[in-house]
Amino acid sequence: MNNKNGIVFGLANERSYAWYITQSLRDAGANIIFSYLPGDKNLRRLMSALKELEMEDATCIPCDVTSDEQLDDLFNKTAMIMPQLDFIVHSVAYANKEYLQIGNFHTTPRQVWAEAMDISAYSLVAIAQRAADLMTEGGSIVAMSYLGAEKVVPGYNVMGVAKAALETASRYLAGSLGYRNIRVNCISGGPLRTLSAMGVANFDRMLDCQEKYSPMQRNITGDEVGKTALFLLSPWASAITGEVIHVDAGFHTLASFPGLKEQIPCHSAIPV
Repeated sequence: MNNKNGIVFGLANERSYAWYITQSLRDAGANIIFSYLPGDKNLRRLMSALKELEMEDATCIPCDVTSDEQLDDLFNKTAMIMPQLDFIVHSVAYANKEYLQIGNFHTTPRQVWAEAMDISAYSLVAIAQRAADLMTEGGSIVAMSYLGAEKVVPGYNVMGVAKAALETASRYLAGSLGYRNIRVNCISGGPLRTLSAMGVANFDRMLDCQEKYSPMQRNITGDEVGKTALFLLSPWASAITGEVIHVDAGFHTLASFPGLKEQIPCHSAIPV
C-alpha cells in the first residue's frame, strides 16, 4: 500500500475495528486522512486513538455523514491533499440504543428507522459517489457489517435492517462502479470487545457463546479484521467485489447449536 491514499471514516477509539484496520494500513505504508463526527469530544477521542498508533500528525477532517454539504467539504479538502484516492474505509453506524433491546423491534418509530438507515447505510452511497471522482485509477471501498444483517439477532433490531441495507448497497455500488475499476466489499466481523459493545447487555455471554460454538471454537481478534480489510483494499484482491467476507471463526455457518434457547441473549451485541 505504499503511495496509496485513502480516507478512514469512523475511527473513534483504540478499541474498534477501524483502529485495527488503520494499524494494518499504516504498517503497509498507506497515506490516510481521517474523518470524524464534528465536536471537540469526538476529536479528542480520535486524537487519543491516533496517538496509540503514533499517527498524531495525520490530517483529521470533521464531517457529519448525514450532511451533503459537509461531505462535499471533506472531499474538496481531500482533493487538495490527495488528488488521487485509492481506498475508503466505512466504519460508520448508529441506531438509537433505546430500540436495541430484545423483543422490541416492532416498536421501532419511523424516525429511529430513518436515522439508522441514513447514517449506517446511505452514508456508504453518499461517500462512494464522491470518492469515485477521485479514484481516477480505480480503487477499493470496504464497509463493516455484522451477522445481524443476515439472521435475526435478538436485540440488534433496526441496526440489523440497516446493515442488511448496507450490504445490499455495497453490491449495487460494486455493480455501478465496476467498469471504473472501483471495488466495493463488506466485512462481517464477529464480536469484538469494543467500547460500544461493552455497553451491551449479556456481551460476555456472547463472547462465551462464540468461543464455545463457532467451528474454530474461539473468538476473533481485531487484528484479523484489520488484515482482511488490508487484503480487500490492496491490489491482492483486484478481482473481488460485491462480496461480504465473514471474519467470525465460522459462526455464520451454523444453523443452530446446543443450548440455543438459553444462549439467545448473548447475541445482542453492537459491533462498530
